[in-house]
Amino acid sequence: MSLVERFRRHLAELAPPAGPALVAVSGGADSLVLLDLLVATADEHRLELIAAHVDHGIGPTSGAVADRVRAAAERYRVRFEIERLFLGSEATETVAREHRYAALGRIARRSGARLIVTAHHADDQAETVLMRVLRGSGPGGLAAMRPRAGVLRPLLPFRREELAQYLHQRGIEAWEDPVNSDRRHLRSWLRSEVMPTLERRLPDLVSKLGRTAALAGRKLAAWDALLDALPDLELVLERNRVSVAAHALARYDSALAEALAAALARRAGCIAGPARAARLVHLAAKGRSGAMVPLGDGWMGEVAFGRLAVRRAPPAAPAAATIPADAADVQWGRWRFRVARAVAPVRQARTGMTAWFPEEPLSVRAYRPGDRIRPLGGPGRRLLVRCFQDARVPRLSRSDWPVLLAGESVVWVPGVCRAEALVPPAGSEALRVDVAYE
Repeated sequence: MSLVERFRRHLAELAPPAGPALVAVSGGADSLVLLDLLVATADEHRLELIAAHVDHGIGPTSGAVADRVRAAAERYRVRFEIERLFLGSEATETVAREHRYAALGRIARRSGARLIVTAHHADDQAETVLMRVLRGSGPGGLAAMRPRAGVLRPLLPFRREELAQYLHQRGIEAWEDPVNSDRRHLRSWLRSEVMPTLERRLPDLVSKLGRTAALAGRKLAAWDALLDALPDLELVLERNRVSVAAHALARYDSALAEALAAALARRAGCIAGPARAARLVHLAAKGRSGAMVPLGDGWMGEVAFGRLAVRRAPPAAPAAATIPADAADVQWGRWRFRVARAVAPVRQARTGMTAWFPEEPLSVRAYRPGDRIRPLGGPGRRLLVRCFQDARVPRLSRSDWPVLLAGESVVWVPGVCRAEALVPPAGSEALRVDVAYE
């Protein structure tokens, strides 16, 4: 069976969703084979291919490589997108990888792609497993790269040698990244020295390491399924966090609790090894509401209102902004304000995501400790922190929560509390403000 046919069948098993798909093309052999195979099988997978190239700005030839990738995209008649970085020649392999995936994510968002496709193959998988064995990784690390986990990797069943042979037969010229032969890098050293030595003694090494990854992946899948199967955990998936009942997790045996905590982190998108998982279990058992622990790479664990949550630390709150008095959309961080003229209703919800105001100058800024509000229909002035607690908004979520002001007075905290002030008479023309978190 030809490589194209095997690829076609494997891609059908992966069942990628039709629509825009970002193909990461470095200009190297593997990524060019991937692009060629995706074009050759376009009649079946119905992906709208976008060739995406990240110019790291590390070597002097990076611009020329980008031009070659652009030319390849033109030959295949697929859309081309590029993002240029300026990492410099001192950037490490790890730094380059982190910046590359961040850049691909940005390209995907601006191009409307629902999927990122990469050219990782069986030899890459074997090298990754071996690297993680040498670093003492647990099952989460040994599972290595999965066919569909954040990105699509349709070449994982294929060996480097057969992909290179296909490229030669097709007469496609590829760029060789000098990093791949630089033995100062651990992966390059494993690829050029260690793996060939081991394979002379163990010819099926790559397949065995791939099997190790598959078995570890099955164990992770089992733990992930257990999160849903244990009703006392009360798993909740929210827009920016994943949480379980803290007391329920803390009651389990430590080994079981740590495995479930690691699964909770994975569900959120965070990789938590044994040390981080143990930190989460300790937080669930001992942490008071509002307690937090860092999990690395911008991830946080938090106990709030009896629940243990894993989420990204929120970004710095945006600067204050003006809410226009005319129909308009205003983006403030991850929050979108939609303003329109409308007739004011008889009643407004105190904790709603929509509010009506007379035509007064309004602005939005982040919550500040010490902020106070006079709640709609309530007595006196209250600290906003009390309102957040009533609305069960976790402490970590408050730092970039929007607060609407008229002058210096708080008039609305969307989803938390509407103020008594600036309520227009029922039936009068007013500004309707709808708020959504995106």
